[in-house]
Amino acid sequence: MFEKFAVTVLTVAACTSALSEVAMGDDEAARPVNPYAGDKAVAQEGASLLNQYCAHCHGQWAVQGERPRDLRRLRIRYGDDAISMFRTTVEEGRMDKGMPVWKGVLSDEVLWKIYTFLETVQAED
Repeated sequence: MFEKFAVTVLTVAACTSALSEVAMGDDEAARPVNPYAGDKAVAQEGASLLNQYCAHCHGQWAVQGERPRDLRRLRIRYGDDAISMFRTTVEEGRMDKGMPVWKGVLSDEVLWKIYTFLETVQAED
């Protein structure tokens, strides 16, 4: 009796999980989550890290006149996928565009701190 109940509970849990993924969409379920989102102290630290590691191509404080390199336009360019595009681009690089691979060079913590700063400077249009 207990085994039949346990199987039923597991089946219901699996169905609930599958339905929640369908409701959220696969993209949303796989989208990374910034652990520092909204933390002003971390954003300040992220600004310093961006200036240290990224400013040579993306400008001090992310101010860059060339649109493809302007990190203040991530939300405009990618919408809700900005966070995923940021992570994919910095982790895998874009060698054809001159973007190096940062995975293994910069820690996840550093990358999230940089992204936390970038969230504070996103252009509206």
